[in-house]
Amino acid sequence: MASFSSSSSSPSSTSTRTLLFFCIVLTSTLAATDTKSKVIGSSCKHIESSCKRLNSIISFGDSLADTGNLLHLSTPMDTPHYALPPYGETYFHYPTGRCSNGRLIIDFLAQYLGIPMVPPYIRSKHHRSLSNNFSSGVNFAVAGATAMDKDYFEGRGVHIVVKNISLGTQLGWFKQLLPSLCRTASDCEKLYKRSVVLVGEIGGNDYNHALLAGISKDLVQTFVPPVVGRIASVITELIELGARSIVVPGNLPIGCSAAYLTQFLNNSSTQDYDPKTGCLIWLNNFAEYHNQMLQTELNRIQKLYPHAKIIYADYYNAAMPLYLNPNKLGFSSGALRACCGGRGPYHNNPSVECGKPPSTVCGNPSLYVNWDGLHLTEAAYKFIFKRLFKGPSMVPPFKTLCAVSGS
Repeated sequence: MASFSSSSSSPSSTSTRTLLFFCIVLTSTLAATDTKSKVIGSSCKHIESSCKRLNSIISFGDSLADTGNLLHLSTPMDTPHYALPPYGETYFHYPTGRCSNGRLIIDFLAQYLGIPMVPPYIRSKHHRSLSNNFSSGVNFAVAGATAMDKDYFEGRGVHIVVKNISLGTQLGWFKQLLPSLCRTASDCEKLYKRSVVLVGEIGGNDYNHALLAGISKDLVQTFVPPVVGRIASVITELIELGARSIVVPGNLPIGCSAAYLTQFLNNSSTQDYDPKTGCLIWLNNFAEYHNQMLQTELNRIQKLYPHAKIIYADYYNAAMPLYLNPNKLGFSSGALRACCGGRGPYHNNPSVECGKPPSTVCGNPSLYVNWDGLHLTEAAYKFIFKRLFKGPSMVPPFKTLCAVSGS
C-alpha cells in the first residue's frame, strides 16, 4: 500500500551508502528466498493433513505483499528507501524489499503451509538461472501498485508520480509466465489445485496516491466502483484460467494510519476522531465502503463460478483490535505512532522517509503496530495473520479451501 513519490524515493545524491546497499540487497534477497525462507517459524504450525496439497501461493497486490519486486525493478539511482536499514531488521536482519521491519502476511501464510517464502517474479527476470524456481509459487505484488491503470488517474487530474504497476500488468506477467509453470492442460490443473491465489490487498493505493496528494475525498470516493470492478474482472479471468482457491483481502482501517493522521492533522476537528481509537472516522468509513462493495462483487462472482472457492479476507476487522486494545495485546507503545519516521505527534513526516536521515527508529518494533507511517510492523502483521488464517476473519474460513484442494 505504499505511496512514494519518485523524487522522494531517489537519493538526493549518489551516495556510497545507497549504491552499496542496493548491491547488498540484491544479493541478500536471493539468500533470503533460497535459504532463510525455508526455515519454518516455530510459532506457525502446519495445516491439517487434508490441506497438504496447498503447497503453492500465487500472489498479486501492493506493498502489503511485495517481497522484492519493486526493489528488482529499481536501479541504484532510484533505490527505494525501504531498501535501506532499518527495513528487514527484525527477521531477515537486512532489507529485502519488504515494506516492514520483518515478515508480511504472505510470509506467515507460506510458513503456515510449510513452504518456502514466495519469491518475487521480477527477480527471475534479472537472474535467468532462477526463472523456473517457482515450485512454491510466485509473487507479482509490487509496492505502490494500483488496481487501475495510470491513464485512469491521469484522466481525472491525478498525477501518479510513482513507478506504477497496475493489477492488469501483474496479471499480464502471470500469463507470460504460465507456460513455464505448466506446459499441458493437465499440468495447469494440478498447479491450480495445489495453489492459493491471493488477489490483494489491492486498491488501497488507488485512494492513497490521490488522498495523500490532496485530492478531495468526494472525488476519490468516485474511484471505488471502478476499482472494485477491476479487481472483480481480474478474479473472473483467473477463475476462467483455472484458479480454484482464491483469497481476496479488503482494505485496512486507513483512518488509523500514522501517514493519514499526519496528513489531515490540521484539517480535522475533534469530532473527526473515534474516541475509542483516535483514528479518523471518515477515512475508516471510506475503507469500509470499499470493503462492502468488494464483498458484494465477490458474492456475485461466487454464484457465477460455484466450482471455485472465493474467500474474503477481512483485513479491516482483523486489524481493528490492535487499535481498540493495543496495550492488552502487548503493543505497549500504542497503535497510532510510527516506529520509524520523522518528528511529529505520530512520529511521521512526509518529507522524512524511514531509512534516510534525519529519520529515527524505535528500539523495539514489536511494541508498535505502525512501522513507517503507511505500513505495519511484523508483530502487527503476525497478529492479523492469526486472526485471518487461524481465527474468525475469513469469510468463509480458510479451512474450507481444504475440500477444494483435495477434491
